[in-house]
Amino acid sequence: MSASTPPEPPETDERLGVWLVGARGNVATTAIVGARAIARGLTGTTGMVTERDPVSRLELPPVSGFVFGGHDIERESLREQAARQSERNGVPDGEMLSAVEDDLDRIDERIEVGTARNCGAAVSAESQHLDPELTVGSVVEQIRSDYRAFREEHGLERLVVVNVASTEPELDDADGYNDREALERAIDEDDADLPASVLYAYAAVVDGHPFVNFTPSTGNALGGVQELAVEENVPHMGRDAKTGETLVKSALAPMFAGRNLQVLAWEGHNILGNKDGLVLEDEANAAGKLSSKGELLESILPDIGHNRVRIDYTPSLADWKTAWDYIHFEGFLDTEMKMQFTWEGSDSALAAPLVLDLVRLIAHADEHDEGGLQPQLSSFFKAPLGVDEHDFSRQLEGLAEYAERHR
Repeated sequence: MSASTPPEPPETDERLGVWLVGARGNVATTAIVGARAIARGLTGTTGMVTERDPVSRLELPPVSGFVFGGHDIERESLREQAARQSERNGVPDGEMLSAVEDDLDRIDERIEVGTARNCGAAVSAESQHLDPELTVGSVVEQIRSDYRAFREEHGLERLVVVNVASTEPELDDADGYNDREALERAIDEDDADLPASVLYAYAAVVDGHPFVNFTPSTGNALGGVQELAVEENVPHMGRDAKTGETLVKSALAPMFAGRNLQVLAWEGHNILGNKDGLVLEDEANAAGKLSSKGELLESILPDIGHNRVRIDYTPSLADWKTAWDYIHFEGFLDTEMKMQFTWEGSDSALAAPLVLDLVRLIAHADEHDEGGLQPQLSSFFKAPLGVDEHDFSRQLEGLAEYAERHR
């Protein structure tokens, strides 16, 4: 170990397994680098909701105790991915990356080959994935076995599974899997339509592992998975993390509603250059993302005249994303006015701390036997499952109330 490398952080008794689906992607890599940098005292916790009062008063598992593993279909190592992000985006910076490289190498050895069933444009020619000739049931058993082996090998009392993989195309007939019996029958009968996100979610919940869907993919949104989670008393939540433009919308739209200003049109144009942007170039993969981004406004402003969102891939931006929004509204005496804003940020740096927050909070729910959907986590998502409230401030109130109840 060089003189400039910080010493290994002391081992903590509060160890928590964190299994990331899409473990070598931008968001997962940034979350892992951030967690290890926090453990080594190299960075602060800015951007983490769980480090802010009143949520910080909860007895939550420490980030320093996270033991990472995961699934992925890409061959690039965590170290290579982090180095590429550092070179292209400046996040993480070179000094921080150097300090955690050995950690990344150890974690990379715990990443297993995943499945790419019905992932659409997320699958590249270089992808390595479970044999597509395997039955759905066999794929589920392999995923369960990977979860189990990781937990046993590292002596973990609890394992949290988080889906941070690229967005899949939407499932055509989600209503056909609305209960546990229908879903398990589909798995047993080798239903070729079931996407990877559902298989990961089912495999987690059926074995009692809390599950978070950070993506717009179907995953735990299926009725069959939700029924299973209630019956097995397993906490889960999703869908589609709220990190940028939509976060601003959920805070800003209630202002227009509260002042009784009529929004005539709200145009949002997003450009980004990472793999997520590339995947979302495909219309099938983009459909779910655009739906969750658009429906939020309509729930807060039901009389909105025109509401449209675009997402375009701009390779030169790498992990940085820009959103430009144009709001045309009407006020007193039929006066037409307008507002514009531009949001620019590092996609992964905005998302990664929320991954760490959600792991801590879903583990807390599991420790307190709070199975099923977790509405107190709605502020983290564009399309929070089981929650109709999209006003960001009110969603935060729900999380604060939860924290107060558990003080």
